[in-house]
Amino acid sequence: MKLKPADLLAFAVLLAGALMMVAPFVWMISTSLKPAAEQFDMRLIPATPTPENYSRIFELMPFHLLLWNSVKIAAISTFGQLLTCSMAAFVFATVRFPGRNLLFVILLITLMIPAQITSIPQFIIFKALGLYGTQAPLYLPSFMGGAFGTFLMRQYFQTIPMELAEAARIDGASLIRIFFTIYLPLSKPALAAFAIFAFLFSWNDLFSALIYLPSDLEQTTLTVGLALFQTQYAAQWPLMMSAALVSVAPMILVFILAQRHFVSGVAASGLK
Repeated sequence: MKLKPADLLAFAVLLAGALMMVAPFVWMISTSLKPAAEQFDMRLIPATPTPENYSRIFELMPFHLLLWNSVKIAAISTFGQLLTCSMAAFVFATVRFPGRNLLFVILLITLMIPAQITSIPQFIIFKALGLYGTQAPLYLPSFMGGAFGTFLMRQYFQTIPMELAEAARIDGASLIRIFFTIYLPLSKPALAAFAIFAFLFSWNDLFSALIYLPSDLEQTTLTVGLALFQTQYAAQWPLMMSAALVSVAPMILVFILAQRHFVSGVAASGLK
């Protein structure tokens, strides 16, 4: 098949964009494999590549604990978001009640409220509950739902034929049973897409971790550990790039595992 000039131009633009996106990661990997004496060497392939930087960062800072804390908190937060947002979205998509559309609009308006505005009252609540200095404030808010996840899941639930829910209701199924046995199994692509967004947001959350766990390396997250590591070893680029790669590896793994469902879920939900 002969390509048109417009197609060739589009491919060239996409290739240039892909190279611009990949170049920083390639440089990061290259720098992480360089010894300290070659950190300012401009060659992309190190003259004497070494994996020593990766083992050294674990000696300088307990990255194994930081990784475990971040994975645990992100996993719990993702589960909380998936559960509560999908349940709220199911109600907005299938249950008709007075003021449903108005309530949904009000929920979407909360997307415009910066998280920093609610941080002070939230801190007062967790302080009064005696949860300051624990990991609970980092994942408990996820079990309160969220506007973005509710919107994303509602858009997908609306693509599921209502006849399925109506037939189940005629057979005597409750809303909870319809949700868990019909809607959730049919919404795996949307759940996978939302799980990636939720996991990524929780993984990169530096603000909350600095408030509730500012310096406890045994409980705090990887983002705080990276910030502390940067202040101590800012001039040692091979160590910094090794630590950065360790921090992004779980996110890349999550995306690779859910990539197929992620693309189809975003497309089906109409998210732009």
